[in-house]
Amino acid sequence: MKLVKKAFLLLLSLVLIVAISACSFGGSNKETIRVSEVTRSIFYAPFYVAISQGFFEDEGIDLELTTTWGGDNTMTSLLSGGADVALVGAETTIYVYAQQATDPPINFAQLTQTDGTFLVSRDQLDSFEWDDLKGSTFLGQRTGGMPQMVGEHVLKQHGINPHSDLNLIQNIDFGNIPSAFASGTGDYVQLFEPQASLFENEGIGHIVASFGTESGNVPYTVFMAKQSYIEKEEEKLIAFTRALTKAQLWVDEQPVDVVAEAIVDFFEDTDVELVAQVVDRYKSQGSYATSPLLQPEAWENLQLIMDEAGELPQQVDYTELVNTSIAESVLK
Repeated sequence: MKLVKKAFLLLLSLVLIVAISACSFGGSNKETIRVSEVTRSIFYAPFYVAISQGFFEDEGIDLELTTTWGGDNTMTSLLSGGADVALVGAETTIYVYAQQATDPPINFAQLTQTDGTFLVSRDQLDSFEWDDLKGSTFLGQRTGGMPQMVGEHVLKQHGINPHSDLNLIQNIDFGNIPSAFASGTGDYVQLFEPQASLFENEGIGHIVASFGTESGNVPYTVFMAKQSYIEKEEEKLIAFTRALTKAQLWVDEQPVDVVAEAIVDFFEDTDVELVAQVVDRYKSQGSYATSPLLQPEAWENLQLIMDEAGELPQQVDYTELVNTSIAESVLK
């Protein structure tokens, strides 16, 4: 009888092990995915939520995250094999494709769907009109980057020629733009969060407009992988995207203070109250994508903005550089 009981318990243990293994991608043996992110930003909140809330772990993914600080560095990391997945602007895939890459990066999941910058005025204004910019000194982003391309696109939409209707400054490094404005350079500046809200809280500047709201949906930040990696590791990327989608919906449903608490550990020396303030601003304007599926209209808007800025090397069809099957598989 004891032998029968032992055999039964052994069989039951094996059944439980098989059942547990079937619940998540990769089972007890975690599958490693190396991700290079272009910068560390509250703009990427759903991604950090997927990490902090264990959504990647639930899918059997051991995520290795590296911040590579800059689009060029991030793309180099991906193309050289230093990363499996890159989190960076979708425009980079067009640049690489135009260079006749044999194994081009393909966009497979969208994270943010608007520009993430804000127009900050040095003076507190009773009201703001875009014409107020004419004749002013405008501290913009670097030439050729998505923030500057979006900025110029929005100015043109409002009848402003950025190169003749204002004094446009573009020769300051990205990391030094906030300090340049704080030290007195410019009447207006284009800033990412949390710097925009921090300046407003400290009385250094005042947010008067959102470039994200003004420019519409655009695949501003996406996850991409080389075509060969997608072909070889599609199931792994489906699991990755499934975890991301859970996080996107979680961020959309949770109060901003709960989201802030979930990601604050990713931002040393940033108060949770400021993180919540930024999350609220991005959520309220729909910057966080609630679906990983990159839409054709957003892709066309991206190319329109690049073309207007004179930075589009060639028109690239949506189907060439966007993989929809991974996101569609998750959304089913």
